[in-house]
Amino acid sequence: MIRNHQDRHSVRTSATNGTRRAGLACLVALSCLTSLGATSALAQSAEKGRETFMAKGCWGCHGTVGQGGIHGLKLAPDPKPLAYYEAFVRNTLGIMPPYSERVLSKAEMAEIHAYLRSIPKAADYRTIPLLNP
Repeated sequence: MIRNHQDRHSVRTSATNGTRRAGLACLVALSCLTSLGATSALAQSAEKGRETFMAKGCWGCHGTVGQGGIHGLKLAPDPKPLAYYEAFVRNTLGIMPPYSERVLSKAEMAEIHAYLRSIPKAADYRTIPLLNP
């Protein structure tokens, strides 16, 4: 039996805290599950993007991991936003020929972008023992 205002407040506070904790636990669990699904989808998209990058010949100028080469700029790691690539690839006037949507669809371009985003940065040379005797 609740006897005074303080007792009522402590019961209400503990119930509210319990509800908040349960809600927070649900949000954390949902966030983890969602990020696992998103990570899996991103990995699949990146793998498809790597296949498209190779199949469409991007690797010939930009290197197999977007590192750049004699004829193509460095694309990865840390690629520019997808919108930049979409505008450039469709409208380039430079050495790279423009790719219409019939040749490279928006979905394929998004997959290639996912692949480029998935490429990790190279290790800092200072962390490689062979390079630092």
